[in-house]
Amino acid sequence: MDTQKYTLSSLKQDIVDNNLHVKAIIQDILAFRGSLVDLENLNEAGRAKISALRKCIERLDDWARDEGDPEVAKDVDSHRQQLTRTLQAFRKANVSTMLEIEKADKQELLTPSGENELRQRQTRLNRSSLVSQQESVTDKMLSISRHLSETTQKSAATLDTLIASSSTVEGTRDELVNTGGTITQSGKLLNKYGRRECTDKIVLLFAFIFFLACVFYIVQKRLF
Repeated sequence: MDTQKYTLSSLKQDIVDNNLHVKAIIQDILAFRGSLVDLENLNEAGRAKISALRKCIERLDDWARDEGDPEVAKDVDSHRQQLTRTLQAFRKANVSTMLEIEKADKQELLTPSGENELRQRQTRLNRSSLVSQQESVTDKMLSISRHLSETTQKSAATLDTLIASSSTVEGTRDELVNTGGTITQSGKLLNKYGRRECTDKIVLLFAFIFFLACVFYIVQKRLF
């Protein structure tokens, strides 16, 4: 049971991590203003993360089918819809950035060399700053995601402990009820045996009196 929970938690965490990486790459693409060759490198990284995300969703789908868990199946549908939206955002980001790069290239051809060099320096500085900010935000989001995953696992362990304790208390209560019924039944039997003992004593007393009467009668006949 714990292995299955760990596997499920690991699959969900992989989906969250890959999804965050894809979103970070999309933001990098939107902020990118370099060459088309460098943009293609970002695209390759994005496609790799999207492929990894799709494989994680497929593994989660296989897990839901094997275990017959309808809640996880719903999560799979939700992740697939989110993947579709992520793909659309990825394509739009590429188209938008390519248009901006082409626009910048056209302006560069019409701009004097001194201004062009200054603009390139500013662009590189801005791009470096944006990349650093994106990496920081991504790391923070991953840290929060891992913290939430650990909290969920601890809560699941606590719930299992409470369920086990509840089962133990329930078993103890049943045993006490059974013991109480046994004690009640034993009390009834003791009362019954007590009444029988009293009846036997009375019968013996009458028999003894009858015996004495017989002896007295015989003695009286012999003597008189």
